[in-house]
Amino acid sequence: MKLAIYWLRRDLRLGDNPALLAALEAAETVLPVFIWSPDEEAPWAPGAAARWWLHHSLDALGSELRARGSRLLLRTGPAAETLAALVAEIGAEAVFWNRLYEPALVARDTGIKTRLREQGLAVESCKAALLFEPWEHSTGKGEPYRVFTPFWKSALREPEPAPPQAAPADLKPPDRWPKGLDLATLELLPRIRWDDGLAAHWTPGEAAAQARLARWCEAGLDAYPAGRNRPDRDGTSALSPALHHGELTPRQAWHAATAQRGNVPEAALECWLRELGWREFAHHVLFYFPDTPTEPMHEKYAAFPWREDRAALVEAWQQGRTGIPIVDAGMRQLWATGWMHNRVRMIVASLLVKNIRAPWQAGASWFWDTLVDADLASNTLGWQWSAGSGADAAPYFRIFNPMLQGEKFDPEGHYVKRWVPELADVPADRIHTPSPGLAKGYPGPVIDLKRSRQEALDALASLRK
Repeated sequence: MKLAIYWLRRDLRLGDNPALLAALEAAETVLPVFIWSPDEEAPWAPGAAARWWLHHSLDALGSELRARGSRLLLRTGPAAETLAALVAEIGAEAVFWNRLYEPALVARDTGIKTRLREQGLAVESCKAALLFEPWEHSTGKGEPYRVFTPFWKSALREPEPAPPQAAPADLKPPDRWPKGLDLATLELLPRIRWDDGLAAHWTPGEAAAQARLARWCEAGLDAYPAGRNRPDRDGTSALSPALHHGELTPRQAWHAATAQRGNVPEAALECWLRELGWREFAHHVLFYFPDTPTEPMHEKYAAFPWREDRAALVEAWQQGRTGIPIVDAGMRQLWATGWMHNRVRMIVASLLVKNIRAPWQAGASWFWDTLVDADLASNTLGWQWSAGSGADAAPYFRIFNPMLQGEKFDPEGHYVKRWVPELADVPADRIHTPSPGLAKGYPGPVIDLKRSRQEALDALASLRK
């Protein structure tokens, strides 16, 4: 065929890109297009931090395409009508894309595929965002997995993921380009510029993602089991934003890590690959339980008695002004950088859901708007885990003590002092102890940890009755 459209979504890269390669193999020329249609993802349109990342990632990809003689055409949605109009405008004979798995997008893409095929076009969707399709694994009873360990054991019995594919040498650009939009017209950047901290901490784009992956595998992977729970250290890969936006594939991450076999302890390698497995499990759960972003998987928790006078407490939590040092450090790191260490994510989530007794959906919504790696599957799984209401969930009575967590995982207080500068002069043996007057300008604790823990347990007991 003469001309095919490659429809980009969250696959903002040229390397290891099955849909792009399929389009190039099928057609003489290929037109790459990105369609901004956030309303079609409602109520989970990309949040403010994710839109910031998307802007810069699109900019980086556009520059790379231009350097190779092609372009990135930008349009706005609805996607079905926009694609149909573009097909008619340029005479395309096929459309290719890489699959997404969120419920609203599965429904949308299925409808688009049917519509385009009825118009006589060839349409192909490809697996690229996951190592395994959500439907490729099931229990012995043919049911979806609800627990991670048996899911991952099943996945590991499969052949190792195929090696990643190189970026194409020839992008086969068309001779005539239809009119597109300037990136600025998508209005992805904040109007009130709060994003300086994001720019200081991140460089979106495929090249930066590959560089980060290489550095991690060469210099960080070997210490991962010891460092993964220490927010005071640079002990995690921080690749989640690149994976979410498709600047990097899990297949690339898998093979870059396994290439270090023999250079790093096998336990370290298995531990990090297992984290890729959690991402796969999150998508497996979301695919089979599409209501879980808003509803508890275990229905009994829908009647949980959340605290009614919680508004001021939730606001203090959002602002990092709870008076509980490691929680405030995490929430301020989130606001400043669009990211938070995973151990601290669990600590702040436990405080919100268990001690403050605010619905986990409120925390999920806040994370959704403030995380550069806001991923519906992973965000949902994490918050339902913290609430005790989801797949492979922590029991509700497991309530993190933030003081003990801080003492164990930030023993010198370096993490807290970095993000809560009011506490810079507090000795390490006191820095994780919430107390009035801990430091000038720093609030006393807004909630009593011991009493609120008991109130959470009492609430759980009432639910059982």
